[in-house]
Amino acid sequence: MNSSPLQNPELDRFVAELQQRSSDQITGITGYFADRADRGDAADLSALDTAANEFLADKLVALEHDKALLCHQLCLALRARRVVEVGTSYGVSTLYLAQAVRLVSEADGGTGVVIGTENEPGKIAAATDNFRRAGLDAHIDLRPGDLRETLANLAAPVDLALIDIWPVMARPALELITPKLRPGGMILIDNTENRPESYRDAFEFIDDPSNGLLTQTLPFRGGLELAIKR
Repeated sequence: MNSSPLQNPELDRFVAELQQRSSDQITGITGYFADRADRGDAADLSALDTAANEFLADKLVALEHDKALLCHQLCLALRARRVVEVGTSYGVSTLYLAQAVRLVSEADGGTGVVIGTENEPGKIAAATDNFRRAGLDAHIDLRPGDLRETLANLAAPVDLALIDIWPVMARPALELITPKLRPGGMILIDNTENRPESYRDAFEFIDDPSNGLLTQTLPFRGGLELAIKR
């Protein structure tokens, strides 16, 4: 096994620290939603209410290392130059993507960018600091605000997109990204195991032949959807 999966030992250590911080928060997050369910006040995970959003505002909720590393490797395989990430949070998975874009740019020449979008001000500030600390800020364009606005003028071609956001926003993201996705380009969506009802609208879009997507749920924990543009 490669001793430095991201081909940068310092970056490997940094993302491992962030992943550990995220993992350490899981128990508290699980307990919060379990307590609400016990009180008969379960939050709808497809569209979180104000209380849930406030609770999660300072939580990393990072894409797990194995999923993020797959995204990194797919970017390398695609020689990706324009990558979109929907739901940046603290920017953990963004670092995996941006490192791939940097490696491709250094090997092949030219430039590349990861376009991220995030709506929570505290997370935007934290992510920006993480990008700077990792030395990858030059390869990241983080757009604050609602994705329906921040991705409205997305340039083409997009090589790969990662959608890791509340399910209610998955379809709007797909509608904006898919027309800009190049043939052979990929979209990955987290937590799609067994096609949960919360992702019904997203799968209706994916399954529509006119959108030109072929899809498979990869057997990671929670499922990871891989859709490829024909």
